[in-house]
Amino acid sequence: MTPELLGFQIAHRAMRGEARRLSVLATELAEGRQSADTNRAGAISAFIARMCATIHHHHMSEDEVLWPVIERSAGAEVDLRDLSDDHSALDPLLAEINGQATTFASTGDASPLVAPLARLADMLDEHIEEEERLLFPIITKYVSVADWKRVEHAVRKGSDVRVELPRMEEYAGPEELARLRRLAGPMLTVMLSLFRGGYRRRQRLVFGPLAGA
Repeated sequence: MTPELLGFQIAHRAMRGEARRLSVLATELAEGRQSADTNRAGAISAFIARMCATIHHHHMSEDEVLWPVIERSAGAEVDLRDLSDDHSALDPLLAEINGQATTFASTGDASPLVAPLARLADMLDEHIEEEERLLFPIITKYVSVADWKRVEHAVRKGSDVRVELPRMEEYAGPEELARLRRLAGPMLTVMLSLFRGGYRRRQRLVFGPLAGA
């Protein structure tokens, strides 16, 4: 048996997708191609804060749990310094974005969000592509299923299933979603039916009426 990496792949895809969509949204708001009343501005600010918290938690879980597992399992086969440096560079950028999002909720001016969100989207694209290229083969070859399950548990710990499950559904392809259902069992279908509606309403408020259709 080898570790099942599907959950990580979808989580990575979701982080990249949300950062890029928010970058586009901030640009359109700043240029006047979209507008945001107080309600929508508050929802966008809260969405950005949740995204930043998710990214921070994910890379901290990698630093504190996944990296030691890989080093113990693969030893000299991998050098994690560049990826760790990327994680260190993310934190001040996430803090900047969080601060600008809070200000946006009260002022409605998205201009200060444009540049940092674009940097975040570009950084995540580059970092995640490199991480998956370097580490996924190492994990598959060297990491035990038991160790990988501990990593997944650490990443899931503290997450909000009301958001995370429908978020995975949104970013998974049909075959991937079928695999998730086989892995998780019938409870996944039940929980998705409970949480999907609220998630889609939030998506439409943040990104517009066609989002989460």
